[in-house]
Amino acid sequence: MYTTRPIKMDNIESLLKEYAVKYETPDFLPADPSWFMHQVEGHENQETTAFIASCLSYGSRKQFMPKIQNILDMAGNNVHEWVASGKFANDIHDDDDCFYRLYTNHTMFTLLTALKQMIDNYGSIGCYVKANARDGFSAVKAITDYFASKGIETIIPKNTTSACKRVCMFLRWMVRDGSPVDLGLWSSFIDKRSLIIPMDTHVLQEANRLGLITSKTASMAAARKLTARLAEIFPDDPLKGDFALFGYGVNH
Repeated sequence: MYTTRPIKMDNIESLLKEYAVKYETPDFLPADPSWFMHQVEGHENQETTAFIASCLSYGSRKQFMPKIQNILDMAGNNVHEWVASGKFANDIHDDDDCFYRLYTNHTMFTLLTALKQMIDNYGSIGCYVKANARDGFSAVKAITDYFASKGIETIIPKNTTSACKRVCMFLRWMVRDGSPVDLGLWSSFIDKRSLIIPMDTHVLQEANRLGLITSKTASMAAARKLTARLAEIFPDDPLKGDFALFGYGVNH
């Protein structure tokens, strides 16, 4: 259980700015799931790789990082073509064997089938989001609505009541430009100032320790409150605060 350490409010801004600079570097990548989207070529391929990587990013990194690598290996590093062509069905069968933790092969097969349909209808994930969203929150909603309409609730949240941590993380990767970590492929149609911080229990705890928010659960409402607070510190790019909070967690 974390204990609250009082920090003067006038020190928080400089502290978070320091950590943001220190941790948003290429050295952040190798131990993070964002690493995988940097290992493939082509914007659509990077999008699709990033999306699947975000879906699998829960639990222990020692477990999910090899599982994401397994996807790249099966796809021959062309994850977009692997999904769009339906070749994934040769590697992941529609059965109840375990794929990763709570995800069965059926769960992954269903997700990839729905993703293939999105690509068939729109051309890419980015084209779907561009057609159905105007900012960070509506992009989260567009993604959750699409997969909910396909009956998928295990991997992608069915609505935006929860914090939608992994969806928000995927959007951070796609939208934020000028970063050695995030790709910024969608920066032309989603403003990074409208993104919502990827919130899990750990981020919530760190934000509460710093007195940024007082929320008790990692919900979308709490994530938006924290993002608004971070926008006071990083007005042009609130999700710099994601790296800052990571750095704070490492050092305190």
